Amino acid sequence: MPSVLVTGAARGIGRATALRLAAAGWDVVAGVRREEDGEDLRAAGGGPIAPVRLDVTSADDVAALAGALPERLDAIVNNAGIVVSGPMEALPLDELRRQLEVNVVGQVAVTQAVLPKLRASHGRVVFVSSLSGRVSTPMTGAYNASKFALEGLADALRMELRPWGIRVVLIEPAQTDTDLWRRADEALDESIAVLSPANRELYAKHLDGARRMIPRSQRMASSVDGVAAAIERALTARRPRARYVVGVGPRVQGALAQVTPTGALDAALRAASGVPRRA
Repeated sequence: MPSVLVTGAARGIGRATALRLAAAGWDVVAGVRREEDGEDLRAAGGGPIAPVRLDVTSADDVAALAGALPERLDAIVNNAGIVVSGPMEALPLDELRRQLEVNVVGQVAVTQAVLPKLRASHGRVVFVSSLSGRVSTPMTGAYNASKFALEGLADALRMELRPWGIRVVLIEPAQTDTDLWRRADEALDESIAVLSPANRELYAKHLDGARRMIPRSQRMASSVDGVAAAIERALTARRPRARYVVGVGPRVQGALAQVTPTGALDAALRAASGVPRRA
């Protein structure tokens, strides 16, 4: 049976992917940060799932992967990620660093750790990116930056690893029905809490607009199953594509963004995101 490491497997896309691949006959190593999440995932699995403690920002956890993985590893699904939101002017730099550390540096660290095994198996590297890695939106600049960076490094890695037959694939969903979107109101409250009082007042209208947008985004969110299915295709296709955009809506949005003049696209995204016409 082929084997795969899935990071961020405790919930959302990672959990759906781990369960889907296990049911399809893969030996799944599921990266989780808490032991209880691993036990819950093992109990829910329809196939072999081996949880491993993995915080992608922990050098110790990454170093310990060598002893936790099977002798043969056929693929890695880099899914672990967070969303840091808020106006760029007001965003504490430690929050920006945290966003990039998890979504970019952590992905590279884990990939570097497993590449010797993937080179031996001529395996595959999958990064769960986002439409937000191609189209930026107000109040999510830090998250956009992390996904734009992920797209760039994956493109470089795809070319660099081709001589060893290692395929590198990007998965690009849009809004997905995960904990991140279900608790979007709470996440916005947390983002507001780290702003200074002056910046909360300065960006009050932006923040109100972002809150009004949340229910619409939640209604638009698609099932995690569609993303997990795209990941399975990326892992099993004889000639996988460089990118899999998940869903008709995101494909249309991405195509329109490429041909829409910047000024018009900015205006549409401002309006959709609740940015006020005047401060």
